[in-house]
Amino acid sequence: MDIQIQKIEKIIYIIRGQKVMLDIDLARLYEVETKYLNRQINRNRSRFPKDFAFRITNEKWENLRCQIGTSSLGHGGKRYLPFVFTENGVAILSSVLKSERAVQINISIMRIFTKLRSFLMLEKDIFNRMDKLEQGTNKMFKIVFERLDDIDERITPKLAKNRKKIGLKN
Repeated sequence: MDIQIQKIEKIIYIIRGQKVMLDIDLARLYEVETKYLNRQINRNRSRFPKDFAFRITNEKWENLRCQIGTSSLGHGGKRYLPFVFTENGVAILSSVLKSERAVQINISIMRIFTKLRSFLMLEKDIFNRMDKLEQGTNKMFKIVFERLDDIDERITPKLAKNRKKIGLKN
Protein backbone atom coordinates (compact mmCIF):
# COMPACT_ATOMS: atom_id res chain seq x y z
CA MET A 1 0.00 0.00 0.00
CA ASP A 2 1.52 3.31 -1.07
CA ILE A 3 0.58 5.84 1.58
CA GLN A 4 2.18 9.22 1.03
CA ILE A 5 3.70 10.39 4.29
CA GLN A 6 3.89 14.01 3.14
CA LYS A 7 0.19 13.94 2.32
CA ILE A 8 -0.62 12.75 5.85
CA GLU A 9 1.75 15.26 7.48
CA LYS A 10 -0.10 18.10 5.73
CA ILE A 11 -3.43 17.16 7.31
CA ILE A 12 -2.21 17.17 10.90
CA TYR A 13 -3.23 20.41 12.59
CA ILE A 14 -2.62 21.99 15.98
CA ILE A 15 -5.83 22.65 17.93
CA ARG A 16 -5.95 23.28 21.68
CA GLY A 17 -2.21 22.74 21.71
CA GLN A 18 -2.56 19.18 20.38
CA LYS A 19 -1.76 17.58 17.07
CA VAL A 20 -5.09 16.48 15.60
CA MET A 21 -6.68 15.23 12.39
CA LEU A 22 -10.12 16.08 11.00
CA ASP A 23 -12.80 13.47 10.43
CA ILE A 24 -13.14 14.43 6.76
CA ASP A 25 -9.40 13.94 6.14
CA LEU A 26 -9.37 10.61 7.95
CA ALA A 27 -12.42 9.43 6.02
CA ARG A 28 -10.61 10.21 2.76
CA LEU A 29 -7.55 8.28 3.92
CA TYR A 30 -9.65 5.30 5.03
CA GLU A 31 -11.66 5.55 1.80
CA VAL A 32 -15.00 5.73 3.62
CA GLU A 33 -17.66 8.43 3.78
CA THR A 34 -17.31 10.92 6.61
CA LYS A 35 -20.84 10.13 7.81
CA TYR A 36 -19.89 6.42 8.08
CA LEU A 37 -16.78 7.29 10.10
CA ASN A 38 -18.79 9.56 12.41
CA ARG A 39 -21.53 6.95 12.78
CA GLN A 40 -18.94 4.46 13.98
CA ILE A 41 -17.59 6.99 16.47
CA ASN A 42 -21.08 7.67 17.82
CA ARG A 43 -21.77 3.92 18.12
CA ASN A 44 -18.51 3.45 20.02
CA ARG A 45 -18.52 6.70 21.98
CA SER A 46 -17.02 5.08 25.10
CA ARG A 47 -13.81 4.43 23.14
CA PHE A 48 -13.42 8.13 22.34
CA PRO A 49 -13.21 10.26 25.49
CA LYS A 50 -12.86 14.01 24.97
CA ASP A 51 -9.08 13.83 25.00
CA PHE A 52 -9.20 11.33 22.08
CA ALA A 53 -11.90 12.96 19.91
CA PHE A 54 -14.01 16.09 20.18
CA ARG A 55 -16.08 18.39 18.01
CA ILE A 56 -14.25 21.51 17.00
CA THR A 57 -15.81 24.83 18.01
CA ASN A 58 -17.35 27.02 15.33
CA GLU A 59 -14.71 29.70 15.90
CA LYS A 60 -11.83 27.23 15.56
CA TRP A 61 -13.47 25.68 12.51
CA GLU A 62 -13.80 29.06 10.79
CA ASN A 63 -10.17 29.84 11.56
CA LEU A 64 -8.98 26.42 10.38
CA ARG A 65 -11.18 26.54 7.29
CA CYS A 66 -9.55 29.81 6.26
CA GLN A 67 -6.13 28.18 6.62
CA ILE A 68 -6.94 25.02 4.66
CA GLY A 69 -9.33 26.57 2.16
CA THR A 70 -12.45 24.43 2.49
CA SER A 71 -15.88 25.29 1.17
CA SER A 72 -17.56 28.40 2.54
CA LEU A 73 -20.90 26.59 2.81
CA GLY A 74 -21.76 25.81 6.43
CA HIS A 75 -19.29 23.31 7.80
CA GLY A 76 -17.90 22.27 4.44
CA GLY A 77 -21.23 20.75 3.41
CA LYS A 78 -21.76 19.06 6.79
CA ARG A 79 -24.63 19.54 9.24
CA TYR A 80 -22.37 19.25 12.25
CA LEU A 81 -19.01 20.66 13.16
CA PRO A 82 -16.26 18.17 12.39
CA PHE A 83 -14.78 15.71 14.85
CA VAL A 84 -11.08 16.09 15.46
CA PHE A 85 -8.97 13.20 16.65
CA THR A 86 -5.83 13.31 18.74
CA GLU A 87 -3.12 10.72 18.24
CA ASN A 88 -4.85 8.38 20.69
CA GLY A 89 -8.19 8.83 18.94
CA VAL A 90 -6.65 7.97 15.59
CA ALA A 91 -5.11 4.85 17.14
CA ILE A 92 -8.57 3.66 18.26
CA LEU A 93 -10.14 4.27 14.83
CA SER A 94 -8.73 1.13 13.23
CA SER A 95 -10.45 -1.04 15.83
CA VAL A 96 -13.76 0.72 15.19
CA LEU A 97 -13.57 0.69 11.38
CA LYS A 98 -12.33 -2.91 11.20
CA SER A 99 -10.77 -2.86 7.75
CA GLU A 100 -7.31 -3.74 6.53
CA ARG A 101 -6.97 -0.27 4.99
CA ALA A 102 -7.81 1.35 8.36
CA VAL A 103 -5.09 -0.73 10.03
CA GLN A 104 -2.49 0.20 7.39
CA ILE A 105 -3.43 3.88 7.46
CA ASN A 106 -3.25 3.93 11.25
CA ILE A 107 0.20 2.37 11.21
CA SER A 108 1.37 5.12 8.84
CA ILE A 109 -0.25 7.85 10.93
CA MET A 110 1.28 6.52 14.16
CA ARG A 111 4.70 6.51 12.52
CA ILE A 112 4.22 10.13 11.50
CA PHE A 113 3.10 11.16 15.00
CA THR A 114 6.20 9.41 16.39
CA LYS A 115 8.38 11.21 13.85
CA LEU A 116 6.81 14.56 14.77
CA ARG A 117 7.33 13.86 18.46
CA SER A 118 11.01 13.07 17.86
CA PHE A 119 11.40 16.30 15.85
CA LEU A 120 9.84 18.25 18.74
CA MET A 121 12.22 16.58 21.21
CA LEU A 122 15.19 17.38 18.96
CA GLU A 123 13.99 20.98 18.63
CA LYS A 124 13.65 21.24 22.41
CA ASP A 125 17.15 19.79 22.87
CA ILE A 126 18.62 22.28 20.39
CA PHE A 127 16.80 25.14 22.13
CA ASN A 128 18.18 24.04 25.52
CA ARG A 129 21.71 23.82 24.11
CA MET A 130 21.41 27.27 22.57
CA ASP A 131 20.08 28.65 25.86
CA LYS A 132 23.06 27.17 27.78
CA LEU A 133 25.46 28.51 25.16
CA GLU A 134 23.89 31.96 25.44
CA GLN A 135 24.13 31.88 29.24
CA GLY A 136 27.79 30.83 29.02
CA THR A 137 28.52 33.56 26.50
CA ASN A 138 26.83 36.17 28.69
CA LYS A 139 28.98 35.08 31.67
CA MET A 140 32.14 35.29 29.55
CA PHE A 141 31.28 38.78 28.32
CA LYS A 142 30.52 39.89 31.85
CA ILE A 143 33.95 38.66 33.01
CA VAL A 144 35.69 40.32 30.05
CA PHE A 145 33.94 43.67 30.68
CA GLU A 146 34.70 43.50 34.42
CA ARG A 147 38.38 42.88 33.65
CA LEU A 148 38.41 45.74 31.14
CA ASP A 149 36.85 48.01 33.78
CA ASP A 150 39.57 46.96 36.27
CA ILE A 151 42.30 47.72 33.71
CA ASP A 152 40.65 51.03 32.85
CA GLU A 153 40.51 52.06 36.54
CA ARG A 154 44.24 51.33 36.95
CA ILE A 155 45.37 53.03 33.74
CA THR A 156 43.11 56.11 33.60
CA PRO A 157 44.55 57.95 36.66
CA LYS A 158 48.15 57.47 35.38
CA LEU A 159 47.24 58.70 31.91
CA ALA A 160 45.38 61.71 33.29
CA LYS A 161 48.45 62.82 35.31
CA ASN A 162 50.84 62.66 32.41
CA ARG A 163 48.49 64.17 29.85
CA LYS A 164 48.82 67.82 28.80
CA LYS A 165 45.61 69.74 28.89
CA ILE A 166 44.24 70.84 25.56
CA GLY A 167 42.22 73.93 24.93
CA LEU A 168 42.13 77.59 25.92
CA LYS A 169 43.72 78.65 29.15
CA ASN A 170 41.99 81.22 31.30
